[in-house]
Amino acid sequence: MRTIKITGASGYVGSRLWPKLETQGYRVRCMARDPEKLHNQVGSETEVVQGDVLDIESLHQALKGVWAAYYMIHSMNDAGDFEAKEYTSANYFVQAAQLAGVQRIIYLGGLGDETQELSKHLRSRHEVGRIFRKSGVPTLEFRASAIIGSGSLSFELVRALVNRLPVMITPRWVAVPTQPISIDDLLAYLLEALDLSVDVYDMYEIGGTDVVSYGDLMRLYARLRGRHLLILPVPVLTPYLSSLWLGLVTPIYARVGRKLIEGVAHVTVVQDKRALQVFSVQPMGIEDAMRFAMESEMKNRDES
Repeated sequence: MRTIKITGASGYVGSRLWPKLETQGYRVRCMARDPEKLHNQVGSETEVVQGDVLDIESLHQALKGVWAAYYMIHSMNDAGDFEAKEYTSANYFVQAAQLAGVQRIIYLGGLGDETQELSKHLRSRHEVGRIFRKSGVPTLEFRASAIIGSGSLSFELVRALVNRLPVMITPRWVAVPTQPISIDDLLAYLLEALDLSVDVYDMYEIGGTDVVSYGDLMRLYARLRGRHLLILPVPVLTPYLSSLWLGLVTPIYARVGRKLIEGVAHVTVVQDKRALQVFSVQPMGIEDAMRFAMESEMKNRDES
């Protein structure tokens, strides 16, 4: 039985991926800085190991005997030079994967047009993907924009703003086009990547069927919740001032606010549609994605 390793198993996507892999009968190895957070959650056959992508020795141990490795680590929450940390982590991971004989790497990066000047956050994600794809280990890189699902950064941002501010004076990034993807569709892409021949391993842009803005997402959420929402855009809020605004309204974004906004201030729309030919996934529209996220939110609230 092949061993599948998840780097970032306690993160938003990783914590939803390992149950899917367990269901499909894979031997799963989850790596986390604090394994105790996962030990009581995973199935009896799933292995949880301690590791840190900035500790190459722990990576050597975590990658032994691994056939395929998912890499879903991003340093947006870290203080200091997060770009340097991401490049170091990626290079350490490549070295350990080569030594362990890992057969494939699946990386989740960020969508963004490289012909434009990207934020540090998006630029770093693209560079990490290039490090993997140049490593000699077959690598499939997904580039996705906003993820719509209960608990996702984008969904929780929209939910918090609409629930707290029926009238919003918003910065202009609220009108920037983006192509969100449902967490269910993203997981389907990640799982199907294991079944593909490495001959088609490449970089793929993925998204839902609809191009919208964060303003559209907020209006949609408000409509589905039966709330009235008035958005008054102003052109003068810089990413820094916008991050202060976000931090005041939604304290959980105080730390990542500026990096988050610098990313969503760019157009993040799928330009290369090859994923629709290579994968069997048929992405859903934004209204279905939002409804599923809201239903999951209500279910989680009822169970807690």
